[in-house]
Amino acid sequence: MELKDWFANRRKKQDSLEEIKQPLTTEEYCALWRQCFQCRELVYTRDLRDNQLVCPKCQYHFRIGALDRIEQLTEAESFQELDAHLTSTDPLQFVDTGSYAVKLKEASQKSGLREAIITGTGLIQGKLVALAVMDFAHFGGSMGSVVGEKIVRLVEYAIKHKLPLVIVSSSGGARMQEGIFSLMQMAKTSAALESLHEAGLLYISVLTEPTYGGVTASFAFLGDIVIAEPGARIGFAGRRVIEQTIRQKLPADFQTAEYLLKHGQIDMVVDRPRLKGVIAQLIEFHQPMEFRPTSSKQKVTGLASAPDEQIAQRNQ
Repeated sequence: MELKDWFANRRKKQDSLEEIKQPLTTEEYCALWRQCFQCRELVYTRDLRDNQLVCPKCQYHFRIGALDRIEQLTEAESFQELDAHLTSTDPLQFVDTGSYAVKLKEASQKSGLREAIITGTGLIQGKLVALAVMDFAHFGGSMGSVVGEKIVRLVEYAIKHKLPLVIVSSSGGARMQEGIFSLMQMAKTSAALESLHEAGLLYISVLTEPTYGGVTASFAFLGDIVIAEPGARIGFAGRRVIEQTIRQKLPADFQTAEYLLKHGQIDMVVDRPRLKGVIAQLIEFHQPMEFRPTSSKQKVTGLASAPDEQIAQRNQ
């Protein structure tokens, strides 16, 4: 090897070392670490994902998207999406700081979803369920006409195929850009759930961070069993609006899942790693039982006469 080549190779090694020593960019740093909003500790992203996006130090539940939630709740490759083609339009030609139609496109590019909810069927520990999951990352999880329509269609599918229904809510409320069309989804979804109730089918509502507005005032609180994740903020109007209206300071834990459980507004608070198992247990517990009458008439007669015989003995 010539001396010239040796110096050239040495220069290349030095350049490579300098590249390695360069500090990480903000994007690279954020990809490796996440800061917990509650305890403010830095958590390794891989550890956070292994723990289902729950802080291993303080148990704070990070927001998760609809696709991640479906992956956590259902068996691998068992989820079959329904009505994936439905997308919102702009019936009012709404414009505020910008066109609603443009904002819809931007929201889809940001979240990678067509709408703020994904509906379909999947297996939860071997039990087939009708499942709907909202995604706050898409337009704040707001309920427009398509969100309401997809929920109603899923309810009708559950009734037709006699499936339990599970809806995971995460929303800021009704979508103001659709005006009365959005508000009508509250009545529409509530009426559909009444049909589900009349059919004798189970509806489990799961409330996650955050659930507010028209979603809370409609299908989110109409479940036969209402579950919430720890620390989830749940309500109709926001805390600041209520304080300004009543001119009083609210408790520190107001509108949290724990506060609602304490005051009897929800049934249970379940942490994310146990949620799948709890839902499966509830579905198993509420499975309709088949009553088979005994074929022997004598057995039925004997059972019916037993209380009469006991009463006669007491009278003697």
